[in-house]
Amino acid sequence: MDFDSYDLDPAIYDEMLLPDGTHRAHCAEIYETLRELSPEEIDLIQERVTRMFSTEGITFTVYGDDEADERIIPVDCVPRVVSRADWEHLERGLTQRLQAINLFLGDVYGQGRILEDGVIPVDVVRGCPQYRLEMRGVSPPSGTWVAVCGTDIVRTNDGFFVLEDNLRVPSGVSYMIANRKAVKESLRRLYRSSRVRGVEQYGSLLRATLQELAPEGCSDPAIALLTPGVYNSAFYEHMFLARELGADLVEGRDLVVDGGVVYARTTTGLRRIDVIYRRVDDDFLDPLVFRPDSLLGVPGLMEAYRLGNVTLANAPGTGVADDKSVYAYVPDMIRYYLAEEPVLHNVETYLCRRPEDLEYTLDNLDSLVVKRVGESGGYGMLVGPHATPEERNEYAKGVREDPAGFIAQPTLALSRSPCLVDGRLEPRHVDLRPFVLQGRETRIVPGAFCRVALRRGSLVVNSSQGGGGKDLWVLD
Repeated sequence: MDFDSYDLDPAIYDEMLLPDGTHRAHCAEIYETLRELSPEEIDLIQERVTRMFSTEGITFTVYGDDEADERIIPVDCVPRVVSRADWEHLERGLTQRLQAINLFLGDVYGQGRILEDGVIPVDVVRGCPQYRLEMRGVSPPSGTWVAVCGTDIVRTNDGFFVLEDNLRVPSGVSYMIANRKAVKESLRRLYRSSRVRGVEQYGSLLRATLQELAPEGCSDPAIALLTPGVYNSAFYEHMFLARELGADLVEGRDLVVDGGVVYARTTTGLRRIDVIYRRVDDDFLDPLVFRPDSLLGVPGLMEAYRLGNVTLANAPGTGVADDKSVYAYVPDMIRYYLAEEPVLHNVETYLCRRPEDLEYTLDNLDSLVVKRVGESGGYGMLVGPHATPEERNEYAKGVREDPAGFIAQPTLALSRSPCLVDGRLEPRHVDLRPFVLQGRETRIVPGAFCRVALRRGSLVVNSSQGGGGKDLWVLD
């Protein structure tokens, strides 16, 4: 394969090539390997990778207006390569960021010092739909509110930036491991010679993290993964992680609370559960506390949690810290709690709740990305440069009606990475989602779910919006 017709733009950082068309130093091996492969050979590699995803049923669900559509996630066979120095920079920044977020959550559900000191407006936090009054005064084990964090990171010519923190029920780690397995088997010789750091240990690290957060005095905790069930978009991942953890995969109806203790129903009777890795949203966890119509949760679960008889990871109420308005203040949290400058910077963010930011957003809709503060997965978003004037005018009505419900960010020139498209190598925009684990210590596997905007020119990498994935190789 050649790069002769590969489109390079000096304004967009390319993960493999320099603006003059030569390869980046850490990409030398993969660049030369790609050049040596014939179009037929690389097509065969892509076919094997795709077949493995199809055979193993690695799916996601797209929710349309009328029905849910289950699809095999598209995967690109050309890995994205990250240098050791870049990864170490990301590790420092991610560790710092999660440390500050956990301190923030402990504070806003406790004394509220950061609010009293005026660092973050009180209404931004306590007016957030994800702020749970039921969590006031709760102290999770080791002060860990967020045990599993998936942070979305983008790169431009100016460096790495955090796009958002996913703190409630972050998903995608199974795709990271599945991408690795499929690409590693198809590029085995290149994988070995490149000395790529492994990600397969994620399950054991997650288990160690959850064990550290078990209730006091519990030396060999029983762990369960609580899933909404087979119709959830991430059910494949729930099955995968339960297997990796050696945990029970349970739905709400499989659990019962008796005397403030959680038990799983088994064929031999009730078995106590000490740690629940929950993939069910707050609203549905306990019908006695949150939504009374929930059929996904466990009546009495919050009582058992508040008594300290079971650990929930992540803790309820963590969503207040990944609200897109609160996200804008994470650099201030780092300075406030850690007395440090952020290692990783946020994307510049305009809060439409501020009159001057609202005016700027409405005047520049054609050049901004505007998002609803409580949405995820690429839903409820306007990419101004790619929208029609009619779409922008319609979206502006919603922004004017509820300014506090929106934030705006500049349209970033996300970095691009080579992808196999119709038998040729073409650049596509990418981001990455590393997964950070926090127990008594911080653990980060050297890899990430690398998402790709597979549609030509698209900046939207979400699988639900036409995106796909590729393997991320961190070099040793």
